[in-house]
Amino acid sequence: MRDVELVETRPAPDPAPGPAPDPDPGPTTAPRGWRTWPRHRWVMAGLVVALGLATVAFMTLEARGAWGFVLPFRGVRLLALLLVAYAIAVSTVLFQTVTDNRILTPSIMGFDALYVLLQTALLFALGSARLAGVDPNLRFVLEVVLMVGFAGLLFRWLFTGQRRSLHLLLLVGIILGVLFRSLSSFMQRLIDPNEFAVLQDSFFASFNAVDPTLLGAATVMVAGVSVLAWQDRERLDVLLLGRDTATMLGVDHRRVVTRVLVVVAVLVSVSTALVGPVTFFGLLVANLAYLLAGTHRHRAVVPVAVLLGALCLVGGQTVLERVFSLDTALSVIIDFLGGLVLIVLLLRGGRR
Repeated sequence: MRDVELVETRPAPDPAPGPAPDPDPGPTTAPRGWRTWPRHRWVMAGLVVALGLATVAFMTLEARGAWGFVLPFRGVRLLALLLVAYAIAVSTVLFQTVTDNRILTPSIMGFDALYVLLQTALLFALGSARLAGVDPNLRFVLEVVLMVGFAGLLFRWLFTGQRRSLHLLLLVGIILGVLFRSLSSFMQRLIDPNEFAVLQDSFFASFNAVDPTLLGAATVMVAGVSVLAWQDRERLDVLLLGRDTATMLGVDHRRVVTRVLVVVAVLVSVSTALVGPVTFFGLLVANLAYLLAGTHRHRAVVPVAVLLGALCLVGGQTVLERVFSLDTALSVIIDFLGGLVLIVLLLRGGRR
């Protein structure tokens, strides 16, 4: 028989006097307050305060006359600035997510040159007198539809198939831009010089002469595609991981990219048809948003980009008009700063 080892057991000591401890205290996390906000929330809070001050200054500085006239007049321009800032900021961030780099924007891909070609073709075919008689809303919708159709064909071919290098995409954008500008220049040489003077005003972005009748249609279009983009908000962060990783995580890459490109095309078309081309504005605000937010998550980058874009347009227009009393177009300064950002990104190898 096997020997059985006997182990002496001692009774457990009596618990210390006092209330019995909770058998399952649960997680002991302290409540989160504003002191524990992440970095992007502090940035958004600061931008909201700055945008509020810029808005008050834009609406009230050097206001002469009855407030019943001044506030609606400036309010229309303010709405146009906010709408354009939102459209360009969101479209650029989403476009850079799809293309997986921080250099490409729809404007660099030849979108602004397409807008100039479209304006030239309409004036060449109809003439300035007949074109002025066209309903502004009909013309606006026609321009948006044509640019969305072109953008859909171009973007789908470039970004929904096999992965293409950044150099090829930049080369395609340069070639398309040269082609569109050459066609525009050819038609401009054939039209009457007086009509060319009318056409030349549409070549540069203007925030001073926004048609208030177009804001309603533009707002509806922007709101509609924003709802479409909101449905894919959780998939956008997955797209940043790359095509293969996103597919393995269950994301239909081709379908999501197509939906995003439709949103981008509509947003850029609306903003361009509303105020004109602003080539480097999206590049400027998107890269500053990534820098300030300190993260790649879209729920942080997109709001920061929108607030930053709105602050640049509203604050910049206020400073130019009310402080320095300059007649210089704000788009010229924005394109200059955005061009510097593009050069810096190219020198640093802006590929993520």
